Amino acid sequence: MKGIILAGGKGTRLYPMTKVVSKQLLPIYDKPLIYYPLSMLLLAGIKEILIISTPEDAQNYEQLLGSGEKIGVKFSYTVQDTPRGLADAFILGADFIGDDSVCLILGDNVFYGQDMTKTLRAAMKKVDEEGGACIFGYPVKDARAFGVVEFNKDRKVVSIEEKPQKPKSNYAVPGLYFYDNRVVEIAKNVKPSARGEIEITSVNNAYLETNNLNVQLLGRGVAWLDTGTPEGMLKAAEYVEAVQSRQGFYVSCIEEIAWRRGFITTDELKTIGTELKMTDYGQYLLIIAQEEHKDA
Repeated sequence: MKGIILAGGKGTRLYPMTKVVSKQLLPIYDKPLIYYPLSMLLLAGIKEILIISTPEDAQNYEQLLGSGEKIGVKFSYTVQDTPRGLADAFILGADFIGDDSVCLILGDNVFYGQDMTKTLRAAMKKVDEEGGACIFGYPVKDARAFGVVEFNKDRKVVSIEEKPQKPKSNYAVPGLYFYDNRVVEIAKNVKPSARGEIEITSVNNAYLETNNLNVQLLGRGVAWLDTGTPEGMLKAAEYVEAVQSRQGFYVSCIEEIAWRRGFITTDELKTIGTELKMTDYGQYLLIIAQEEHKDA
């Protein structure tokens, strides 16, 4: 399976912060925002990742992340010259996807939870082995700003609506999606919505109509944090700071995840830590590199 991070858009709700810098390059506490969705792909074990950004920002992402070799993965880059909807990612990334299945995650989505690795791997395994699509449902107080999943009495999905004024459930669809290879052709055949975009909800409904859509519910143990407003970014930063200060472990440290997943060796982790040894981040990498065992 391959991964795509959609890091385009103008971030207008965050003006003036985003007038000259991409939203996903802004910090959430001690890391660029894009590190958080990137960490989800790494936790799933995905090593080939396409980053889609704007023409103005593509060079900045390449400068930040490089080829991916330092953390044992391969990054590719392409641009979305104008916002055309989330599902446009599969059209832009068609050559990158090739014959593989794909996971799309939005560049401004922050997830954290004890069972996220297990959840991600289960979704990937289901799509790789059985085909179809796997998306998620997350309970929110006000679902009107999201795609919303409707269930029947047997908890079977019966519809997905995009930003309904009267939501039929309180389960929003977060920006994390797993699809088999059919998603490319499905996206190419989606008719633009009234706002002129190729909606991801239309793709999900195409899978639903053929009974090939699986929805996994994310419970209380998972945090899905909003970064769409200055208040949301501040609260997300405070959440990350609280977890790291209390537990001593870093949230979404991509070098640590790459090491624990076996993408890089302990010596390679130490090399990165040494390069950053004047920072708390680098010192953290050097400390964990002293562990005798690492997670599988």
